[in-house]
Amino acid sequence: MNAPLPPEYYKLLEELQAVDFALVELTLYLDTHPKDIDTICQFNSLTKKRKKLAKEYEAQYGPLLQFGRSYSDENWSWGKAPWPWQV
Repeated sequence: MNAPLPPEYYKLLEELQAVDFALVELTLYLDTHPKDIDTICQFNSLTKKRKKLAKEYEAQYGPLLQFGRSYSDENWSWGKAPWPWQV
C-alpha cells in the first residue's frame, strides 16, 4: 500500500477537476453559442489556469495524461500510483 498523500494533493486535484468540469460545460455552451465573446474569454482564462494547475500537479505528483500530452521524468513514472482516479 502506498503512503498517505498530503492534503495539498487533494486540494490541487480537486481544483484541477473543478476547472476541467467548467471547461467541459463551457465547451458545450460554446457549441451552441459560438459568438459569445464573454464566454470565450472565460474559456480561455480557465484554459490558462488549467495549464498552470496541471503543470504544478505534474511537477509534484507525476503525469496526468498519456500519449505525449504529459512529460515523463527520467524514471518513466507512469507506473507509479496513485492515478488521479484512484484517490
